[in-house]
Formats: sequence, C-alpha cells, structure tokens
Amino acid sequence: MIRKAVIADAKSIHKLLIGYAKDGQMLPRSLQEIYENIRDFYVFEEQGQVLGTVCLNICWEDLAEVRSLAVADNQIGRGIGRQLVEACLAEARQFGLRRVFALTYKQDFFARLGFHEIEKSQLPHKIWSDCLKCAKFPDCDEIAVCIDL
Repeated sequence: MIRKAVIADAKSIHKLLIGYAKDGQMLPRSLQEIYENIRDFYVFEEQGQVLGTVCLNICWEDLAEVRSLAVADNQIGRGIGRQLVEACLAEARQFGLRRVFALTYKQDFFARLGFHEIEKSQLPHKIWSDCLKCAKFPDCDEIAVCIDL
C-alpha cells in the first residue's frame, strides 16, 4: 500500500536510503533531513514493513523533483518503484506543476513511466545545491530525465 510517510517511518526510510547511498546510487540523507522533509515522502508498506520510499521535492512554481527512490533489494521487480513514482506524479498534478524531473542511473525505468532524457543545463541552478555534497561533483554521471504533466 502506498501512503504518505509519517514520523514513525523516518528510521525505516533512512535505512533504505543508506543502502543505496553506500552503493553510490544516490546521495546520502541524514535522519535529520528525513525528519525535516517527512511530509514530502511516500512509502510502500506491506504487513507493517516499509519496503519502498520516494520523495517529491517541489523546486519552483512549475517544477518538482522525484528523489530518494529506494526499494528493498528483495522487493525489486514487484512494481513498487513504479507505484511510488506514480504517487508523486499524481501529487504534482494536484499541485498544478507542469514538469517533474529526476536525476538517475536508471533511465530505462523512468522511460517506461513516460520520462525523457534532458540536458542537465535545462534545470534551474537551484537544484544543484545538493550536488555540492556529492563526491562526483562537478563530474556528475547521473542522467537527467523529465516528464511533462
């Protein structure tokens, strides 16, 4: 079941994200950052366990980012990631946003959801503030993808 995250989910979200950060697939997020942004997160819960998470970060009046998408290793392939991203897109539409982007190593996954590759230079400079924390900056190898709503 997909639902908005609550405070009690923060540690489970953090645990999921740490695994992906250790593998270099996303930037790490501290537990404090998760608590501060808990209202932006969705979780996929089954039998009381958080098996996946995603965050919709609104960047500007017409733009949001799908970030911190993580699914438990033993749950990959069940469509959890797709459902999480679709929840973000539905919320973006409710807010009247026109575009949603992601920075990813999983371009094919996002392409199946209707995202297309764009040049990172098309994104506002404000989004790069998190990139300054990355060991790969400024030689980012993530792919920028975007969907028009």
